[in-house]
Amino acid sequence: MAENLEETVGQAAHKAHDLARPGRYAVSAMLAGAYIGVGEVLLLVAVSPFVAQHSAAAKLLEGAVFPVALTIVMFAGAQLFTSNVMVMLIGRLSGRTGWRDLVGSWSLSLAGNFVGAFLFGAMVHASGVLNAPSAKAMLHELVAGKEALAGGQLFWRAVLCNMLVCLAIWMFYRARGDAAKLFVLWLPVLVFVAVGFEHCVANMALFSLAILDGSAGFGDLGRNLLFTVPGNIIGGGLLVACSYWFTGRPDRAETAGQNAGDSSYE
Repeated sequence: MAENLEETVGQAAHKAHDLARPGRYAVSAMLAGAYIGVGEVLLLVAVSPFVAQHSAAAKLLEGAVFPVALTIVMFAGAQLFTSNVMVMLIGRLSGRTGWRDLVGSWSLSLAGNFVGAFLFGAMVHASGVLNAPSAKAMLHELVAGKEALAGGQLFWRAVLCNMLVCLAIWMFYRARGDAAKLFVLWLPVLVFVAVGFEHCVANMALFSLAILDGSAGFGDLGRNLLFTVPGNIIGGGLLVACSYWFTGRPDRAETAGQNAGDSSYE
């Protein structure tokens, strides 16, 4: 546990250092938004024929294909807001990074994710790959379903979503070997997609496609983010970051004993 905590703190310090080059940080965040968009497009193209046939396996298939998005983010490297929630808060709680680093990372990654998701959506829209009737119908159905949710429902689904996403990231840092890392990324994301939890960056990508298609507006996306962004912060920050920082940090007595032992040795 302590080793994993130290790895996450190191990631936070690295991200804080990268903030000194905000242009590069923003581009990395834009890439993350685009990579999440890849998962949404794959979901719409690959699963929509099953949805059109009212297949009982459709939800499970959605969960099975979407994790490619987080896999690309983690293996290629990019600044994703929802994982930065956990990483930067652990860094702050551990004293290695400051509040300014946390706010800067969260703000820049959230804005960059939106720009990247929308630009990727524009390219997908121009490509015509979502022109199939089944893909269009699924896009409209997904967006309409999110618009029908009450604010409290969106918030709690977002809390549960980023709890799972950040658990995936936490296990990714702990796993050894690429196959193990891939597996621990896949499972929690499969759950959140199949169940129907709310990921703010995935919603940026989905609503961008709907906006460009004319079936939603920026106001619809804004309402969604009003509830899902705070929910994702609570889920990844309070439920995962604070919990594992509290359970994984060394006790003061243990730290003092180690320091005393080091002093006597010298």
